[in-house]
Amino acid sequence: MVQENKTICWANSDNYEEADIVIVGVPDQSHSHSTRMGTKLAPIAVRDASNKRDVYVENKIRSIAYTNSGKSNARIFDYGNISRKEITKTFAKFARDSKIPITIGGDHSITTPLIKAFAEETKPISLVYFDAHPDFLSSTRDFYGSVLYDILPYIDIKSSVLVGIRSPEQEEVMNIQKYGIKVISPQDIQYNGIKDTINEILKTIGKKTYLSFDMDCLDPAFAPGVSVPVPFGLTNTESLAMINEIAKHGIIGMDIMEICPPFDVQDVTSHLASRLIGEVLSSIKDQQKTSKVKKQ
Repeated sequence: MVQENKTICWANSDNYEEADIVIVGVPDQSHSHSTRMGTKLAPIAVRDASNKRDVYVENKIRSIAYTNSGKSNARIFDYGNISRKEITKTFAKFARDSKIPITIGGDHSITTPLIKAFAEETKPISLVYFDAHPDFLSSTRDFYGSVLYDILPYIDIKSSVLVGIRSPEQEEVMNIQKYGIKVISPQDIQYNGIKDTINEILKTIGKKTYLSFDMDCLDPAFAPGVSVPVPFGLTNTESLAMINEIAKHGIIGMDIMEICPPFDVQDVTSHLASRLIGEVLSSIKDQQKTSKVKKQ
């Protein structure tokens, strides 16, 4: 574990054992095929943006910005950064310790070992996958475009949903049809409305839900600093409404991926990622553990 100079501003505990939620960065882009590189810089960029944009200092008193869901009641610990090769061991530990990890990538392929590590301890997993792309290629494996196919054995496909999809390849369309996963596009949200969309997601997912959020699900107007921007995306407020309700429903973990700081505009994407994390943290209300430390 390598601790950055700054922890994310939302952290309110310096004790892993007592924490309900852990923030962890995975600064790795080794399985990306994007022409835009730089996602390995995202964990420190998001932490930095959180401390610059979501902290207020008045009369030498430091306070953290409130979110739409109010102040989190959870104990939140910033675990620092880990390498890709440390994921399996670290996340299996989080699952055994009943921690809820919020992971900052890195390219989206990082989700694959995260899900595999969780699946060893927690089955079945419902997946809510926010992305402009389905990441459902099967002809090429073990990269950021094959995540969904790579984790098929570890998730319950019938209680999972793809949100924000608008740029699939033909092979991905065929896999979506073959495996029958639910897809909600930005256009679907415009037609059906955000309330009906949220109800459809909550009706689909199970009790053990993992939330994976690729920042390119958002329209580039809101998140320009991503690896593969695609027009006609989700708005920031639509995303806010959906992730808040999913987090209130209950999640076992979340990741936020594909922030690409070298292509950002005045850190707006990193700042938005920080606020989305803050919203999830404050929406997780009743998942505190009854026991923090096992009896010796």
